[in-house]
Amino acid sequence: MTAGRPPRVLVDATSVPADRGGVGRYVDGLLGALAAFGPDRVDLAVVAQRSDAERYSRMLTGAEVIAGPSAVAHRPARLAWEQTGLPLLAQQVGAKVLHSPFYTCPLRAGCPVTVTVHDATFFTDPEHYDNTKRTFFRSAIKTSLRRAARVIVPSKATRDELIRLLDADPTHIDVAYHGVDHTAFHAPTEEEKARVRARLGLTDAGYVAFLGAKEPRKNVPNLIRGWARAVADWPHPPALVIAGGQGHDDDIDRAVAEVPSHLRLLRPGYLRYADLPGFLGGALVACYPSFGEGFGLPILEAMACATPVLTTPRLSLPEVGGDAVAYTTEDPDRIAEDLADLLHDEPRRLTLAKAGFDRAKEFNWSSSAEVHVATWNRVAA
Repeated sequence: MTAGRPPRVLVDATSVPADRGGVGRYVDGLLGALAAFGPDRVDLAVVAQRSDAERYSRMLTGAEVIAGPSAVAHRPARLAWEQTGLPLLAQQVGAKVLHSPFYTCPLRAGCPVTVTVHDATFFTDPEHYDNTKRTFFRSAIKTSLRRAARVIVPSKATRDELIRLLDADPTHIDVAYHGVDHTAFHAPTEEEKARVRARLGLTDAGYVAFLGAKEPRKNVPNLIRGWARAVADWPHPPALVIAGGQGHDDDIDRAVAEVPSHLRLLRPGYLRYADLPGFLGGALVACYPSFGEGFGLPILEAMACATPVLTTPRLSLPEVGGDAVAYTTEDPDRIAEDLADLLHDEPRRLTLAKAGFDRAKEFNWSSSAEVHVATWNRVAA
């Protein structure tokens, strides 16, 4: 590293999925904040999937953006390229640090590597993953803890679990909270809310919102059962809208089959990014009764849209929600009880909406980027 000049950092963004789920929000938010720092703070190179290269080039005007091989759009090929092509690329661009933002990293990179480990739930809640995924990510996390120069995690809870369960070295782990894009996720106008309701066919009907992957860890089946029990006797029951990717939780279909015919449950799949503030901000409650998260980006995004949130006090979620959200358990009967209480208590919902909106302002990608840059500078030195 030349005196007075930041080290060149290569960020591997080839793991970002097209649907812009959690890892996509993280990488996009981080890179956007790094772009604002300018070349005096960080000398950045980014390798991305070909479909993202032009987008990142526009975003990162001061960075070198490289389109990866077309094959990296497929996971097995990407993982193979990570071990062979990525170290070669790091050498070609003169990287002093390589950052891998999604659990895995090259075993022989030719320069120091930092890795983001998003959560430890593959160890704390193994029953929520199929055997292949559980085995792969457990191995990847152990390898990254052993091979990386430093590891970045999004919460103290994740750091503490890695230390407790894997005897990770606490002096090699840095906590960088995720941020939220306050332009994209904002308190919506009445027009934005009405547009989303019209697209969902809800007109003036109230609804409870869920946005996220349909993975077993998200506890969507018990959310469905809890909501159905909470509103079954209402004269005009609010709908439940479960938006996001399809996931692999077969119990969701069984829970849907149990819903009484007079209740309305919608599963619209992915919503347009521009519709998310209207969707979240237009809900009576955003409900995320997760078994545990590494951070909890969906509840932060709902808070930023001035939506009252009901979640669980598991792992990192209290770090994000604090006193600005309501808490329940993972049990459907308790979800029903706590959701019903919240739906019947408009003053409390308004109080939580304001508290959550104010608390969300404390989380921004610039602060996260500061931690990343400090980590890279430390590793390069």
